[in-house]
Amino acid sequence: MARAVEAAETVRGRTAPNPWVGAVVVPTATDGSVWFVGATAPPGGAHAEVAALSAAGQRAEGATLYVTLEPCAHHGRTPPCTDAIIRSGVRRVVVAVEDPDPGVSGRGLAALRTAGVDVEIGVGADQAGEQLAAYLKHRRTGRPWVVLKLAASLDGGTAAPDGTSQWITGAGARRDAHRLRSQSDAVLVGAGTVRVDDPELTVRLPPEDVFYRPDSDQPMRVVLGRAAPDAAVQPALELSGDLGGVLDHLGDRGVVQLLVEGGATVAHAFHVSGLVDWYVLYLAPALFGGDDARPLFAGPGAPTLDRLWRGRVHSVTSLEGDLRVELTADRA
Repeated sequence: MARAVEAAETVRGRTAPNPWVGAVVVPTATDGSVWFVGATAPPGGAHAEVAALSAAGQRAEGATLYVTLEPCAHHGRTPPCTDAIIRSGVRRVVVAVEDPDPGVSGRGLAALRTAGVDVEIGVGADQAGEQLAAYLKHRRTGRPWVVLKLAASLDGGTAAPDGTSQWITGAGARRDAHRLRSQSDAVLVGAGTVRVDDPELTVRLPPEDVFYRPDSDQPMRVVLGRAAPDAAVQPALELSGDLGGVLDHLGDRGVVQLLVEGGATVAHAFHVSGLVDWYVLYLAPALFGGDDARPLFAGPGAPTLDRLWRGRVHSVTSLEGDLRVELTADRA
């Protein structure tokens, strides 16, 4: 299952509104060293299970199929994966997570069991569920998974008093941030950031990078407010109003993961509204050393210690001298 999760990671952000799924076929006559791996193709292409079964060919007969998400049992852009699994002669299917999509939601598991296939559910559920968190939220709520990306000095500054802000973090952190964009279906900033920084909001990675995206396959660019006609972010989707309504609109458009890149006013608005699911902070080994640097959030903070926002540190990674700190809101 860990290998299936690894395969799914390579297509994360490329499959929306479909889930990014990995699958592995392990034939019976093997010492465990022969695997056939598949991952979900872009919409309209083969699902992970079908890709793995195609790679295995006749060796799928009597084999075990490991898959990170429940196989579909309905016709969409492609035929049901359960039909392909049953035809292949696979004896056993091990599924990490049940699919909450109303078109699946246990039907895939039931179809396999009815056909006499042994089914096991829950193996690797924590790892696969974390990887699929954005998809699972989208299917359960209709809203995208919101990732808030922030970059700052160790004392929380994002820009000098004169407005200069590029670059606080180094090349490694910036490259990682582009990979984070690549894993997202849309990237959102405020109109103020567009005016001041004029960002492109595109994924700019070399073709050899596993998260490379060509110009024809870029995340949707979203601006809260109006962008100038000559802004680099053109064309972009311009939205305004209640942030919950913005998320509903983006979810309806098939955005499964939304990356919020700021600036400080937008970051504060999402944060205080409780709309952030995941925080990614890039911290540079630098200090502004005063109280006049631009902060991470522009707006009132917790008035007392009892009102302090607390989450959970998920991971801390070194990126060529900078730190990437991931926080989860850890909601009840």
